[in-house]
Amino acid sequence: MSVDTRLITKLRELTGAGINDCKAALEEAENNINKAVEVLRKKGAVKAAKKAERATKEGVIAFSRQGNRVAVVGLACETDFVARTGDFIKTVSDFANKLLDTKEEEFKKWAEEWIKNELVVKISENIQLVFAEVVEGEVLGTYLHSNKKIASVVVLAGGTEELATELAMQAAAMSPKYIKPEDVDPAELKREKDIYKEQLKTEGKPEAMWDKIIAGKVNKYYQEVCLIKQPFIKDDKISVEKFIEQSGSGIEIVKIARYKI
Repeated sequence: MSVDTRLITKLRELTGAGINDCKAALEEAENNINKAVEVLRKKGAVKAAKKAERATKEGVIAFSRQGNRVAVVGLACETDFVARTGDFIKTVSDFANKLLDTKEEEFKKWAEEWIKNELVVKISENIQLVFAEVVEGEVLGTYLHSNKKIASVVVLAGGTEELATELAMQAAAMSPKYIKPEDVDPAELKREKDIYKEQLKTEGKPEAMWDKIIAGKVNKYYQEVCLIKQPFIKDDKISVEKFIEQSGSGIEIVKIARYKI
């Protein structure tokens, strides 16, 4: 079958694999780029970090908080020059304040109209509402990175706001997909194990060793995608789970939310 050259280029950007490897993977995956990435991973042909993840839009995130509720708003713009202006930063902050006192659906409808009719005309750039959400909980922690493009919110049952804030910083820095291993999608875990098996087969590892090696790879996978299994960013000799245990008993992470422009 014919392969779209644009897909080959995109796959190379995502994986760092060679042209022929990418072409063969796309042929095998029938031009499905996600399946093609899995094919390359199984063959050990992924050679570089995903370059596409480095590309980011310009913009600003803002919080507005009242008691056990926090509003999070992100606006994207075309240039860093606009994102760094006081007027734009204040606008995003005003949006967050308004969201805190408005139903989310009503706010989104108002915001999109106001952006189109007022903000775009004033700034002369394409402005987009990236996200607008209100998070509630017993104990809230928030973190906004200095560039105002990455933020996170953590909700705890038990514990302190200081602890929740530390965990929000962890979530912003390490981008976990899940709170704990039990939360991982079974289908996703199965795909990972299948990939590990194919990698071991390609490497010629004895099949008798596979279960032990795969168990180790799964634990490493959990350390990447599960918040409580990650090394704690302020002391990588302990896990986040251990850090929470040191902070008190009966503490549960209820929700993590990470935002990025």
